[in-house]
Amino acid sequence: MAGFFNAVKERQINKVIEVEIGRVIPNPNQPRKQFNEAEIVSLAESISQNGILQPLSVRRIGDKYELIAGERRLRAAKMCEMAYVPCIVHEINDRDSAIIALVENIQRQDLPFFDEAAAIEKLITYYGLTQEEAAVKLGRAQSTVANKLRILRLTPDERKIITEYNLTERHARALLRLASPEDRVSVLEKIVKNNLNVEKTELLIDEYIGRRKDIQRCKKRSGAFQHVSFFLNTINKAIETMQSSGIHAESRRIQSEDYIEYRVRIPMKIS
Repeated sequence: MAGFFNAVKERQINKVIEVEIGRVIPNPNQPRKQFNEAEIVSLAESISQNGILQPLSVRRIGDKYELIAGERRLRAAKMCEMAYVPCIVHEINDRDSAIIALVENIQRQDLPFFDEAAAIEKLITYYGLTQEEAAVKLGRAQSTVANKLRILRLTPDERKIITEYNLTERHARALLRLASPEDRVSVLEKIVKNNLNVEKTELLIDEYIGRRKDIQRCKKRSGAFQHVSFFLNTINKAIETMQSSGIHAESRRIQSEDYIEYRVRIPMKIS
């Protein structure tokens, strides 16, 4: 008998009900920051002709219904000035609701890649999933999840430029080869100015890294030469000290491309 009542309760929870549209509130864990207005308009036109074919997924919060999935449909329904929307009510807690909302949005192909990475990071850091668990929920390889998370190392300013100029995730990952934010911004400016694709971006970064290495080598050589100059000065001062003491020391310096040779002659007798 208990099983029968549980089954009835389950059917009641998951049945489609009509909810006043003003009582449906957005999910605070919605990872999508921007919605394509043209797509919402197109969806609204379809809804006005055919209705909402797939009910919204919601959970009850007091006298309101919080969205779990379906914000596009809700926005389009409001655009159509619908009074009620079809919903399926689920009994789940805050954590599970947030995870479902995040996973549902992450799995959509058109979610901006920075929003997607931020949503994955939230699954891991805020809701305590491991990378492996997040990968399983998303149906992806762990290496893919790890690569998604790496792009969050870019600064907010870098992300803004990449987003504004419609650069790709591969552009973003390529930039991570540069450790310095200043270097990345410098390269980003060239990518935007010259409208470089990913392949040309990689070549530009290769050249940039090569120049950086050359500069570092020059600095090292300069530093080494400074040390050599110190020792040469020491030799010259030693000779000057002997001469001022009455020792007629003589020196001859021979310099080639590979080395500096010093020949010092010190008389055995002091005159």
